[in-house]
Amino acid sequence: MHEHGRSLVKKLAGKPFVIVGVNSDTNRDKVKELSAKKGPPWRSFWDGGSTNGPIQNQWNIQGYPTMYLIDHNGIIVARTYPLGEGAELIERKVKAAEAALQR
Repeated sequence: MHEHGRSLVKKLAGKPFVIVGVNSDTNRDKVKELSAKKGPPWRSFWDGGSTNGPIQNQWNIQGYPTMYLIDHNGIIVARTYPLGEGAELIERKVKAAEAALQR
């Protein structure tokens, strides 16, 4: 997801688009250290060091990477795992968000 995510962040820079990650690694300090060196270039929340953390349980994450696409109205419009048609869907939804912002 990192390379795919990086390319999306670069391609959609300045547009109504953001990636948010959820991290389940056990060592939070190590995660912070690696993130500072290598990214990812988006906000990532630590979920208590477990694949059974509160965020993952509430969102019913069953595998990685799972992508939820939330539109400009705050509505979940897609859930993909594994990542498949996500890029095309994201681009369509970003265009819709841009059109809505111009109204």
